[in-house]
Amino acid sequence: QVQLVESGGGLVQAGGSLRLSCVASARTFSNYAMGWFRQAPEKVREFVAAINWTGLSGDTTLYADSVKGRFTISIDNAKNTMYLQMANLKFEDTAVYYCGARRRRFRSALESDCDCWGQGTQVTVSY
Repeated sequence: QVQLVESGGGLVQAGGSLRLSCVASARTFSNYAMGWFRQAPEKVREFVAAINWTGLSGDTTLYADSVKGRFTISIDNAKNTMYLQMANLKFEDTAVYYCGARRRRFRSALESDCDCWGQGTQVTVSY
């Protein structure tokens, strides 16, 4: 079973930046596609970004339209860690952010199902 542990959430003013981390079990990225998702109060969990990591030059990334140009997903395989760099944060980015892993590659920003989930980390953006 893949273990995923998120960190890096917190309170930030609008326009600020945060970097979320997701530490995974060893060799996870070789076998699983990875993604970031978020759930705001009284809303369903939604796709934020995903990466189909190959360790070569063929990595593919996907982003929700709402975060394109502001968020960047990346993987440091040596550290077993996936990141979500978030810049120019907006109030509507406030949510619990989850990392997820699944055997199947991500093919669109409409996919939000995963085989494994982390416990989540809270991001709160204030005006």
